[in-house]
Amino acid sequence: MTRKPPEPVQVVKQRRDAALNALVGGVPYIQYLGVTFDRRGDELTANLAFDDKLIGNPLLPAIHGGVTAAFLEITAMISLSWSWLWEDIESGRLDVDTLAAGQLPRLPKTIDFTVDYLRSGLPRDAYARARVNRSGRRYASVHVEAWQDNRDRPYAQANAHFLMPRGTAA
Repeated sequence: MTRKPPEPVQVVKQRRDAALNALVGGVPYIQYLGVTFDRRGDELTANLAFDDKLIGNPLLPAIHGGVTAAFLEITAMISLSWSWLWEDIESGRLDVDTLAAGQLPRLPKTIDFTVDYLRSGLPRDAYARARVNRSGRRYASVHVEAWQDNRDRPYAQANAHFLMPRGTAA
């Protein structure tokens, strides 16, 4: 019995990057805020590049609480979608050309979202990572933490519950 030879690493990386770009590019608000994602294997780190438009209180100055909440929710939703689609991306079942053409899989719907503001967001870049606590066919639970200079000192965290879309993904 002959085995199919493994795909070249570059092909796998291109497929992963194209899938992530399609997910992120499909939500205009993500571009408006300037959120990008750094991918290392199956782990995503969200980056919120500082911009003056993100300031809510110019006297402190501090990042607006709504921007912080949106950043956390975006991180949770994209990370959940990424983990949900991972098997299809890796196996090649997910057609990257279809994603690039704008035919995105449906994103999870937020059931509830609770933010803990731990300290003011300073006028500098912010980072966030999400941990999917549970992901089933219908429901998912995600925890997110955002930090700026020191990962051990988050400035905000959130817990979210999502209704998973019905579909063909894993």
